[in-house]
Amino acid sequence: MTAAEQFRLTTVSPAYWRVTFANGPVNLMDPDTVEQLADLIGTIEKDPDLTVVVFRSETPGYFMAHWDFLSDGARVAAMPPGPTGLHPYVDNFIRLSRLPVATISEVRGRTRGAGSEFALATDIRFASEQAVFGQFEVGVGAVPGGGAMARLGRLVGRGRALEILLGGDDLVAALAADYGYVNRVVPDAELEVFTDRFARRIAAFDRVAVAGIKTLVDAATLPADEELAAGLKAYFSTAGRPEHRPFVESLFAEGLQRPVGVERNLGSAIVELRQR
Repeated sequence: MTAAEQFRLTTVSPAYWRVTFANGPVNLMDPDTVEQLADLIGTIEKDPDLTVVVFRSETPGYFMAHWDFLSDGARVAAMPPGPTGLHPYVDNFIRLSRLPVATISEVRGRTRGAGSEFALATDIRFASEQAVFGQFEVGVGAVPGGGAMARLGRLVGRGRALEILLGGDDLVAALAADYGYVNRVVPDAELEVFTDRFARRIAAFDRVAVAGIKTLVDAATLPADEELAAGLKAYFSTAGRPEHRPFVESLFAEGLQRPVGVERNLGSAIVELRQR
């Protein structure tokens, strides 16, 4: 059976693409996401005219919720390396960051864990005031695996990165912008128009100049592949340990991976449930 397409591509112009992500009621990421994202990145890499890509969601309340706790771990472990030589989960994020085009996340709603790591791998993040960001993995006994430590440390500084990662709490959009987690907050009703206008501005510029600027900024700011590989190794060694399964089951009982319940306020829920 062919997996449902999670990334819907709209060609606004030869230089500007818009990609809409959809995967279930809360936009979970799963092994199909990894494979389809790899294909999409490959397509972007090969296009000679493309200058800017906007990633977005039309799922109410969710950009990319997080990794699917019910996904097939054996399938994930068996995935062959990507072009960087690393597991395709982190390979995707490395290649996404280094694309010769500008990438923009248009975030309205929740994006945590793997979803946050996706947004962090894009170049620019514009957020609605309704957006929520977080890396809650510490709450389920895991180390984030998609580059959150390396990228947040560079974006927001060491202290704030540790506050986000060790606290495991949700950050509202305004605080995320104050910290540098996102570029700016735009009123929800204006976000799509604002992002579209900015993307069209980039699309009007020379592709060689855009790619050249990105390459030099990347050289000065992006983490080395080895940092990201170490994070994924830590994730694989900590995620899904038996002693944390009862707690994850309690999260499911309270609405994890459903549009209502703890999924809405996961940052506070992981502490409240542990303190019961």
